[in-house]
Amino acid sequence: MRPLTDEESKAVFTKLANYIGKNLVHLIDRPDEPHCFRLHRDRVYYVSESSMRLAISVARPNLVSLGTCFGKFSKSGKFKLHVTSLDYLAQYAKYKVWIKPNGEMPFLYGNHVLKAHLGRITEDTPEHQGVVVYSMNDTPLGFGVTARSTIDTRKLDPTSIIVFHQADVGEYLRDEDTLF
Repeated sequence: MRPLTDEESKAVFTKLANYIGKNLVHLIDRPDEPHCFRLHRDRVYYVSESSMRLAISVARPNLVSLGTCFGKFSKSGKFKLHVTSLDYLAQYAKYKVWIKPNGEMPFLYGNHVLKAHLGRITEDTPEHQGVVVYSMNDTPLGFGVTARSTIDTRKLDPTSIIVFHQADVGEYLRDEDTLF
């Protein structure tokens, strides 16, 4: 487990800023105790500094994971967020989308959000912006990227894609052998 390099930090923070914006500061400077990002086997973990100090005594081959896995780096060096970061993204999300009950199952099966399934959307959401997808009773279901801005969505037909699927809580069941 090692600290992120400058390029890795830039990739991680750029991806996180797409979803939580300026609230990124709240992830690092927490009032309860400071947290940091660490890299272990191409995966980025969000760890409290006290837990990180305790993990130093464990050998690298024996350490499976520590803290919350936020995502992983691909072989080409791109950073991909995992659904395990959903709790933190939902807590600090800048833009949100709520979907109707009839749209929850298609989203949890890995499909995009259609306009027919859209319940509400945060005002002034730009195009290609990271959003957290909620059910109508404010349960975070996953996250994605908007296909259109809020203004453009009003003019679309019901079969148009509003949010491109990135990750959802259904991945725990679909990809349980490869997720962690």
